[in-house]
This record gives sequence, structure tokens and C-alpha cells, in this order.
Amino acid sequence: MNENPQSFQRLAIIGLGLIGASICLAAREHGAAESVAGYDASADVRKRAVALGLGEITETAAEAVAGADLVILAVPVGAVGLVAEAIATHLAAGATVSDTGSVKESILRDVAPHLPKGVHLVPSHPVAGTEFSGPDAGFAALFEKRWCILTPAEGTDSTAVGRVAAFWRCLGSKTEVMDAAHHDRVLAITSHLPHLIAYNIVRTAEDLETVTESEVFKYSAGGFRDFTRIAASDPVMWRDVFLNNKDAVLEMLGRFTEDLSELQRAIRWGDAETLESLFRRTRDIRRGIIEAGQDEPEHLKKP
Repeated sequence: MNENPQSFQRLAIIGLGLIGASICLAAREHGAAESVAGYDASADVRKRAVALGLGEITETAAEAVAGADLVILAVPVGAVGLVAEAIATHLAAGATVSDTGSVKESILRDVAPHLPKGVHLVPSHPVAGTEFSGPDAGFAALFEKRWCILTPAEGTDSTAVGRVAAFWRCLGSKTEVMDAAHHDRVLAITSHLPHLIAYNIVRTAEDLETVTESEVFKYSAGGFRDFTRIAASDPVMWRDVFLNNKDAVLEMLGRFTEDLSELQRAIRWGDAETLESLFRRTRDIRRGIIEAGQDEPEHLKKP
């Protein structure tokens, strides 16, 4: 019997990519659930998940969620509604449904209407990941010292919220409860816009007629390499993020464009004072991120 009083009896993970596979591994390592079941729409992924020993891998989503007291949807945010509809009648009474999506208002909108009365919805967003995807990319330490943001709707059962928060803390995360709309605005600037910029910079480099592809590869400085790492993230996942958080992303993109125009003017007119002031402020932000434990200095990172 598991000695963790907050553990779930049966955890079901729908979607066995980087995040789903990592949850399976971390939950087992930290004793966050008595048993772990998983399902993925891809037969190849299911086969690989079996080989990796991720848990009881089922042939249908209905089999995975049967009897589960915690179900986590680790699929692109554009697919959560269809998955919720497919599993709704198979959910156990009193079960809690959560997710891992980077957009939260759309989760409340697309999942909640399908859930039976008595089933609790506690959306969650583990702010963790890598540029790699698929079950082989998963590892148990992915969530350690990372934030997981919970965005339950008003009136959600407090016990269910507390148990989901405890689950993520068991996996090593720090947790915070936040309004879904506020979450989407925060992530639009801290995650979504940087990804959009990275995709566009890499595209610009690819389209330059005066720079060959071999030169892009050969002379990539640290900044461009960072952009290519971000731009290598799962295309389907990020397609759905931008389509489902478009209002917040467009707002932040508009503000970014205005700030970029100011920077462009400073360069054109040789305004050294404006440029140096901006660079000093942004350096302070970087230092603040390191001091908050969200990253480490480059010289301390493993090669």
C-alpha cells in the first residue's frame, strides 16, 4: 500500500508524448498513484510506451480512464474537447479530470461541458518542457523545481483542487492557483510570444537569399541557437496554443511591435543612451529569473 496520503489509486494519462510520458515516470518514482494507465491515439506510440514500461497501456481511452480517480489529458489543447467527449461516460463517479495545456480558458470552455455531474475539473499547466517530443523524450525529473499553475473555475471542489496541487508537488513542482484568463495573458508574454518570435526568426534566416543554409548552420551564435531550440518544439502543440490563445497573443504581439519600432528608431538615429538603458533593464530581468531559481547562469549549465 502506498504510504503517501495524497496519492491517487489509479492515474490515467491520455497522450503519451514528452509530458504524458514524464508524468507516468514521475508518478511511479514518487509514489503519486497506486497504479498508472496510459493511452495514446497512435498505435506506434502505444507500442513504444509498452517497451518503455510507462504503465498499463490500453488500446482505448475508455479502458485507461475506467476506475481512475485522476485523469490527465496530455494532448494538444485543440484536441481536449474531443477527448473529454470520448471519455465522459466512462469516468468514475467523483473522479478528477486535469490537463497539461499551455492555454487554460479554452480548457474550461471545451472540457467542462462534457463532464458528468460529480466529476471535478481542475485544469493544470506544468511550466516545463524541452524541444523534444514523443514518449522516448520523457523523464521523471522534468517537473522538479518547476511551476505548475492550477486554474480551477470558481466553485470547484476545494478538496479536488488540493489533491491535484499535492499531486504536482509530489512530482517536484511548485504550485500556484490562478484565474484562467490571467494565466493566458501571463503565458502569452512569457512563453507564447517568445515561441512565435523564435519561429519567425528561424524562418527569416531560412528565407535569406544572400545567406546559405550551410552558413546558418556553421556560424550560428548562441542567440540564434537558442531560437532554433525553441522553434524545434512540437508543431501541433504550438499550432493549437496560438489558435486557442489568439486574443492574448495578439495583444502582446501588438505591444512587442510598438517596442520594436522604438528600438528600430534608436538604432537608426544612433541613440546610444536609449539602447544602453534598455539593455541594462533587460539584463536585470535576466538576473531576476536566475535569482528566482527558474534558470542558472550559462557557465554552470551542462554542455
